[in-house]
Amino acid sequence: MTAYVIAHLQEAAPHPEIAEYMERLPATFQPYGGRYLVHATRHEVKEGAWPGHVVMIGFPGITEARAWWDSPAYRQIAPLRSRHIEGDIIMVDGVPDDYQPTAAVSAIREATTQPA
Repeated sequence: MTAYVIAHLQEAAPHPEIAEYMERLPATFQPYGGRYLVHATRHEVKEGAWPGHVVMIGFPGITEARAWWDSPAYRQIAPLRSRHIEGDIIMVDGVPDDYQPTAAVSAIREATTQPA
């Protein structure tokens, strides 16, 4: 099942290390089947606030995403970003193509009908 690494990165002043990170990043995730899904694109905020930028990389599965994150190649370049850009990064499993939220809805209904 596809997994995703999603980064919500804050605005940062241009810096040569950020450029180097961006140049080197694809070579770190491609061996794990990773590919950009969102990068250097505009986003529209429909509710709340979402300053900064979104980067999303898809992987064949969570195992590959974790292997990339922990890889020596990525760990070597990660400080080039983290020294200059603050943000939040998550790793999440996707859902199958035929996903239905039935189990999640049932759990919510059950939780709301239980005595407190």
